[in-house]
Amino acid sequence: MNEIANKENSSEVYDLRLYVAGQTPKSMEAFENLKKIAEEHLKGRYKIEIIDLMKNPQLARGDQIIATPTLVRKLPEPIRKIIGDLSNKERVLVGLDIRPRKEIGGGKQN
Repeated sequence: MNEIANKENSSEVYDLRLYVAGQTPKSMEAFENLKKIAEEHLKGRYKIEIIDLMKNPQLARGDQIIATPTLVRKLPEPIRKIIGDLSNKERVLVGLDIRPRKEIGGGKQN
């Protein structure tokens, strides 16, 4: 398990777990995308933990992981999950509850 801790601001720290299955291209892309998004939108307020299910398959049970790569936001609560390579930045921002749904696409949602 690798960890990246970044705690310059302590207002609301995001505890993120990225579940991967080995160092596949999709897993590597998910990690790179997550790092970019976290640095841009959560600078100083995030911790990323990479969990390789090829090395520790038993860890999938705790967060009920059924596919990889999967990002789990443990904190702030509630727990949220995003499956995939995290290449859709807007979807990730909404999924992590960093950006409200109404901002997506510039239109309002009813």
